[in-house]
Amino acid sequence: MRRRAALAMVTGTVSVLVTLSIPPASADPPKSPDRVTAATDHLVTSRPAMLHSSPKDAYTRQRVIAGQGGLRYTPYTRTYAGLPVHGGDFVVVTDAAGGVLSTSVSQEAALEVSTTPELSADEAARLAGAELSEVASVAAPRLSVMAEGRGRLIYEVVVTGADRGRQSRLHVFVDARTGAIAQKSDEVMAGVGNSFYNGNPVTFPTRVSGGVYSMTDVMRPGIGCGGQNGAPYTGTDDFWGNGSGTNLETACVDTMYAVDREWEMLDVWLGRNGFDGLGRGFPARVGLNDVNAYWNGINTSFGHTTDNRRQATSMDIVAHEYGHAIFAHTPGQDYGTNEKMILNESSGDIFGALTEHYANQPATLDPPDYMVGEEVNIAGNGPIRYMYRPSILSGHPDCFSSLVPPMTPQVGAGVQNHWFYLLAEGSNPTNGQPPSPTCDNSIIAGLGIRKAGQIFMGTLLRKTQVWTHQRARRASLEAAAQLFPNSCVELKTVRAAWNAVRVPAVAGEPQGCPNFFGVTLTPASATVPAGGQVNVAVSTVTTVPPAQDISLYATNLPPGTTAAFTPQAITSGTGSTLTVTAGAGTAPGTYYVTVRANGTSADRIAVLTLTVTP
Repeated sequence: MRRRAALAMVTGTVSVLVTLSIPPASADPPKSPDRVTAATDHLVTSRPAMLHSSPKDAYTRQRVIAGQGGLRYTPYTRTYAGLPVHGGDFVVVTDAAGGVLSTSVSQEAALEVSTTPELSADEAARLAGAELSEVASVAAPRLSVMAEGRGRLIYEVVVTGADRGRQSRLHVFVDARTGAIAQKSDEVMAGVGNSFYNGNPVTFPTRVSGGVYSMTDVMRPGIGCGGQNGAPYTGTDDFWGNGSGTNLETACVDTMYAVDREWEMLDVWLGRNGFDGLGRGFPARVGLNDVNAYWNGINTSFGHTTDNRRQATSMDIVAHEYGHAIFAHTPGQDYGTNEKMILNESSGDIFGALTEHYANQPATLDPPDYMVGEEVNIAGNGPIRYMYRPSILSGHPDCFSSLVPPMTPQVGAGVQNHWFYLLAEGSNPTNGQPPSPTCDNSIIAGLGIRKAGQIFMGTLLRKTQVWTHQRARRASLEAAAQLFPNSCVELKTVRAAWNAVRVPAVAGEPQGCPNFFGVTLTPASATVPAGGQVNVAVSTVTTVPPAQDISLYATNLPPGTTAAFTPQAITSGTGSTLTVTAGAGTAPGTYYVTVRANGTSADRIAVLTLTVTP
C-alpha cells in the first residue's frame, strides 16, 4: 500500500547569534543590549573565583538560549593569550529578569602555560592523520590550550575519512610539546535501527514546485530525505513508498514522519525550537550500505539490518540520531572524552524514548517503551539496549563505577539511561512499564517522562566541553531546582535517581531542599537628569519557604552616581526603596546598574536600566 504525504504547517521564531568580547576585569564593563546579558556580562567581567580566571583570559558571549520556566542560558567561550581554550567554556543561568541563578563551569584551575609550541604544525597534522585508517582530508592544525590542570598547549586537528570502513570526522588533540595524543573524539555518532512500523498511511510535510513534489519539509528549514547522494527524493505526485522494508522511499517516509514527531515533541514538551534551537534541522539520507545508522555533524544516514530485509528507520532510531544533533547544538559542543561520548550516546536513547512516548502510537504499531531498536532486530538478538535494566545485555552496566568511563559508548550509555528511566518511571511503575532494580535498593517514584525530559533538556543547556556523569548530575539538580522552584519533589527525585545508579555527589551541587527567593525592580528602566534623583521599588518574594535574610547592594554605577536602599537589610517577601542620585557631572547615556540581593542561602541579581539625561 502506498503512503500519502500531506503538508503541515509549523511556525516558530528564529533567534540571532550574539557575540561579545569581554575585556579583562580592569576595563569598563561593556554596555549590553538587555538585562540578561547585562547581568551575565557584569558577572563575567567581575571575574568571580568560580571562573578560575587568569590575567591572559578573555571571554566571548554566545547566543542567549531561552528555556522553559523563563530561564535563560548564556554560554561563554574562553581564550588564553588569544588561543582558544578547550574545556574553558561555561554557562551562566539566569531568570528572565537577569537574576543570576547558577553557573556551569568545567575548568578547575587558573591557566598558566607557555604558548610557544615545540612541535611543528605539520608534524601535528601527520600524527593526527595516523589516527584514521583512511584519510580524506586533514584540516590545518589549530594551536589551542586544553584546560587540564594549569593548562596544556595542544594542536587541535580535524581529520576526515574512515576508520575500518566507518565514516569518521575525528578531532585529534596533539600535545604541542611532546607529540602525544592528548585526546581524540569523533563527531560521527553511530547507532542501529528499525524500518517501516509507523502504520499506514502516515502524513508528513513535503514541498511542491512546478508540479514536482519533493521529500523536503516546506516549513522546517534543513529537513529533507533522499539517497546517499544527498538529494531529496522527488516525484510527480505526493504519494511515497510502497510499505516494503527494502524500499528506500518507504525508509524516507518513516524518517520524515519520525522527524515530524520529534520536532513537535521538542516544541510542545521541551520548549525547544528545532534541532539546533534556532528553528532549523538537518537532512537525512537512506540507503547506507552498512548495518548501521549515524549522525556525522551535517546529516543523519540510515542503513539496513543484517539480513538486509529492513531499513534502519524506526522512530526510536531516527529520533536517536537526531538526538545527537541536539546534543551537538547545545553548549559545550559534542566531542570530547570517551565519557562524554557515552553520555552523548545515552542522550540519543533518551530523545528516542521521549519521541516514542510523545507519538504514543497504538500497541499494534510501536508502543512507547524504553527499549532501543527492539523492532529492527538488527542481528537477530532483539533490542540493542534496555534503559530500565541495562544489564539484561551482558556487560552493560546498571550502575556507575570506574569501569564505565573507558567503555564503548554503546555499552556505557546504560548508566545515564537507567537514571533517566528511574527519573521518569520510578523503580516500580504502575502504568505497565517494567520494574527497574536500583543499585542502592532504594524505591523511587518517577516524575513522568515529560517532566523528566524537561529536566534533561535543562541539563544539556548547562553542558560544557568537559562533560562527565558527575557534571551531568550537578547540572540536572540545578535544572530541577530552577525549573520547579516552588517544589522539592523534582530535586529530591533527581538526586535519588543518581544515587540509585551510584553516580557520586559532586562539590557545589544543590543540597537538601533549598529555600529560594526572587527579586524584581519597579520600574526596571528609569530616567534621571544629571544631579537628580530617582526612586525604584525593590520587591522580593519567597518562592520556596522559609524566608531568608537579604542584604541589598548596587554596583556598576555610572561615575559620580550613588545608590542607597531604605532599608538595606530585609527579609524575603518584603521590599525596599532604591534611591539613585546621579552626579552633577555624570555623562549622559544609558547604564546598567546591578542590584544584588545577597541571601542567607542564595543570591539574586536584577538589572536597572538607567538613562542619564543632561
